[in-house]
Amino acid sequence: MMIQPDEGIVIVTGGGSGLGRAMVLKLSEKGYRCVAIGRQKERLDETVSLSEDRAFAYQLDVADPEAVRQVFRQIIDQHGNISLLINNAAIYPQRDLLDETAESYFSTCNVNFGGVVSCSLAALENMKASGKGRILNVSTFAGEHPLPGASAYSVSKGASRLFTKAMIADLKDRFPDIVINEWMPGMLNTQMGIPQGLSPEIAAEWGVDLALQKQRNLTGTTFEMNTEILPPRSLKGRIKDLILLRRAKPRQLPFD
Repeated sequence: MMIQPDEGIVIVTGGGSGLGRAMVLKLSEKGYRCVAIGRQKERLDETVSLSEDRAFAYQLDVADPEAVRQVFRQIIDQHGNISLLINNAAIYPQRDLLDETAESYFSTCNVNFGGVVSCSLAALENMKASGKGRILNVSTFAGEHPLPGASAYSVSKGASRLFTKAMIADLKDRFPDIVINEWMPGMLNTQMGIPQGLSPEIAAEWGVDLALQKQRNLTGTTFEMNTEILPPRSLKGRIKDLILLRRAKPRQLPFD
């Protein structure tokens, strides 16, 4: 149950560096037609060059809703239907809350949250015609447990997590073959991460494997690194599991 290369174009936001670039290169290596989206043309061109010109670059600020609509229409006109959208673009300004202004705060939210909304809606406009598609939102625990000195980042990523749930609430019954879930890659050795973090190339192996899966039962799930995070069980459910000697087993990436 995997998306096949001939099913449509794949879009990765934030494809000019770090995890986004690693996923674009991995998808291209696997034979998928992949679009790298980002704000900096030089970085996008480097991604395309590293893919041996198998990827395509589109310069775009995902914080600009009208620009997102125009570029997504252009991508569809030039490359056909969208089979997969990976919402990966994000910024991580480390600022004390008292050093923020309303403008700087919303600037972060417009990228990290607004970009997910704009890109998802633009992709869904195309996907709803066929009733199928795939959206993977790159997420973080900071959306539930805010980090000190990163209020805007944490709030915007938390809003994106809630938006993922809201999309599912609206679409799951009407479009069961539009599969939507989220993935937390963990701390990475990237510009936004930490020096001792995981290599983005390793994380990309997991992220690409998850993104290409299109089983309906993935909708609403959350994966951390290479492991599914199971939803909490009620007390009644836990007692029943104990009586029946039943233990839920999280799925692991890569899938068999």
